Amino acid sequence: MNQKFALDLPRRPRRNRKSATVRDLVRETELSVKDFVYPVFIMEGSSREEAIPSMPGMTRKTVDVLLKELEECVALGVKAIAPFPSIEESKKDHTGSESYNPKGLVPTCIRAVKEKFPDVVVMTDIALDPFNIDGHDGIVSSTGEILNDETVEVLCKMAVCHAAAGADFVCPSDMMDGRIAAIREALDDAGFTNTSIMAYSAKYASAFYGPFRDALDSAPKSGDKKTYQMDPANRKEAQLEVSLDIEEGADVVMVKPACYYLDVIREVSDFSEVPVAAYQVSGEYAMLCAAAQNGWLDRDRVVLESLMGIKRAGAKMIWTYFAKEAAKLLSKEH
Repeated sequence: MNQKFALDLPRRPRRNRKSATVRDLVRETELSVKDFVYPVFIMEGSSREEAIPSMPGMTRKTVDVLLKELEECVALGVKAIAPFPSIEESKKDHTGSESYNPKGLVPTCIRAVKEKFPDVVVMTDIALDPFNIDGHDGIVSSTGEILNDETVEVLCKMAVCHAAAGADFVCPSDMMDGRIAAIREALDDAGFTNTSIMAYSAKYASAFYGPFRDALDSAPKSGDKKTYQMDPANRKEAQLEVSLDIEEGADVVMVKPACYYLDVIREVSDFSEVPVAAYQVSGEYAMLCAAAQNGWLDRDRVVLESLMGIKRAGAKMIWTYFAKEAAKLLSKEH
């Protein structure tokens, strides 16, 4: 046994992992601050900010407070945001009419952001749940049915309203049939041919949206969203939904949630003719925060690893509440 034992191996993969520099040279996937879209929660008023208990570190904030935060975001390189509104109950009705009020919270936010930060890309949610007294993404009939075509008519008004305020992307998250073609036609007819559409194409009826609904008080008052959001058991259906949205004019398609749907992201990325986005949703964010707070996981490492996994699966852009935090971590690596 005095003779040194050595394997006769023509290939030793560890050679490409022997130093940090070598690992950087052969890295297949690069995570960048340019990949991130930062979802933010806005509310009426001024100089106010409210903590969201189920989303540690995230707050609802008035537009003036958001503008101050955006100074930090821009400095970090985070230059795409998605504002979600917390609407006063008195402004909600059964048809979501506040959603296309040109003086409403979202259009006001868009104008304020674009005036102060013209290079920041603003992506707005197109769905009725924040404005609908029933808490659904669509109009609810007297029998409890979510009305598809009637909802799409309102979504078109909402999209045009946001485009007129200066939104760069309108992002239908409602999962109604045919809404992408209808919104594209409405935007073009109104002269907004350069306004992009990012379609929530494969949006699943997930249990991971709970903290988001807490943030906006937008949970359904009755029933669930399973007649319009996708069954988590289905994979091929995502290909159908994505294909239809691309045919109808979507500029970007999205898979939501992200971390538990990496197989869907990969498959969509492989066949999609347009860029693919993925949304690391509130429940995914909350779980990592909770585990880190308990000392069970290294927060810095799991934040970047979770985002790297989404990027590796094929997402070109990632909506994440960790956007600012991840930007800071990435800056330390360089």
